[in-house]
Amino acid sequence: MGRYIVKRVLSIIPVFLLATLLTTGMIHLSPVDPAEAYLAAAHIQPTDEILAQKRSEFGLDEPFYMQYLHTIEKVIHLDFGRSYMSNQPVVDEVIYRIPATIQLALTSLLIAICVSIPLGFFSGMRKNGAVDHVSRLISFLGASIPTFVLGYLLIFFFSVKLDLLPVEGIGTWEHLILPSITLAVPLIATYTRLLRSSVSEALQEPFVQYARIRGLKEQSIMFKHVFRIAISPMLTGLGVNLGKLLTGTIIVEAVFSWPGFGRFFIEAIFNRDLPVIQFYVLMSACIFILSSLIVDLVQLIIDPRISRKEGRQQ
Repeated sequence: MGRYIVKRVLSIIPVFLLATLLTTGMIHLSPVDPAEAYLAAAHIQPTDEILAQKRSEFGLDEPFYMQYLHTIEKVIHLDFGRSYMSNQPVVDEVIYRIPATIQLALTSLLIAICVSIPLGFFSGMRKNGAVDHVSRLISFLGASIPTFVLGYLLIFFFSVKLDLLPVEGIGTWEHLILPSITLAVPLIATYTRLLRSSVSEALQEPFVQYARIRGLKEQSIMFKHVFRIAISPMLTGLGVNLGKLLTGTIIVEAVFSWPGFGRFFIEAIFNRDLPVIQFYVLMSACIFILSSLIVDLVQLIIDPRISRKEGRQQ
């Protein structure tokens, strides 16, 4: 087990280096000149002299490999530059906005877990039953309706027609209901379908038959054995979606005017704020790496056979 954990932790290094390489290469692949974008945001008339000065200040006149090494050095020191629009450190801008995104992401994830686990579990236990039909309908609708359409539908019914909930902004728990439900519905569809399929497959495994022959109670078999195995694919999905949610729920934040990091990233794209865009790409990669690592470790605790499988494959 220890060797497996060390291997997973070390696998973070090449992914991090690749993500840093991509963020450095963005400057060279993008048609936008960072010096011109900075001067445009600062409302300064660009001249050849000023452009040369800013390119030198940003290190754009250095060879690519030197820029790459400087980027790694800055990342290690948590120096991501300053936003072109606000002239504030990018880290400070993100720290100011990320709590709103975390609040929205965790609330939607909690709703998805609380709904999809019982729904997927009981629909997998009794195929073609009433619960199974309901879960399949929810999965179909949740996977079919685009997020922005669902958001506007919820606003239309609950805010415009019924006047029950606020349309946009942040402040009270009522502001959190519609955007979190909008984010949770696609997750519920995915997790319910995954858990239903996993439970159905686990019930066909020999260990279930052996447990029944030994006289174990059905409740003990389902919750101590079947559920423990069936939850693994769902945990993998949680890791992927957690990274996606924490790096900015872009569409939902735009629909509900939620002042999170996703909306800030959209504004950075329109304003050609390259330091913010670079930080978003790198932070997204790091969060996906860490969430994947955490999920792998949790799965290892739930099912120690994973480390033994890895050992045999080597």
